[in-house]
Amino acid sequence: MDYTKYIGVTLNFPKKGISFKDISPLLRDKEAFHSCIDDLAKIAEEFKPDIICGPESRAFIFGAALAYKMNTGFVMARKAGKLPGVIYQITYQLEYGTATLSIPKDSFKPGARVLLVDDLMATGGTFAALKELVKMAGGNPVGAVTVIHLKDLDGSDNCGLTCKWLLDL
Repeated sequence: MDYTKYIGVTLNFPKKGISFKDISPLLRDKEAFHSCIDDLAKIAEEFKPDIICGPESRAFIFGAALAYKMNTGFVMARKAGKLPGVIYQITYQLEYGTATLSIPKDSFKPGARVLLVDDLMATGGTFAALKELVKMAGGNPVGAVTVIHLKDLDGSDNCGLTCKWLLDL
């Protein structure tokens, strides 16, 4: 399926120079959303994940649906201050600021094959940080899948993971 027509674009959001990719039209269309999850599962199969992990918040949508489709669990990497208890945490640079992600200390069995998922890959910074966070928690990050890959930003070359995606923009 050509997902291009299901991705909205808003220029200069959240700040000047950024082109926001809106997945809302994709999520609203039941055929497109189902097809997207099926296609993500196809490209994710080669990673043979034990569990899937994705960062807040849009990755929760795709990651949970993909985990269900692939019969695995899903770990939510939450923003700073959103998790109680003992956590691992990492702060990293975004194209327009910094962000912090956290996961519970007991998120993964030692050596678990963890597939990272998000809606979009830009510079690769979120995936690079998430990879390190998974390692802190004893997981083995085996790759990354996204719906959208921004080809001009080289994120797939910068995050240190084998990456697969459905749409190159």
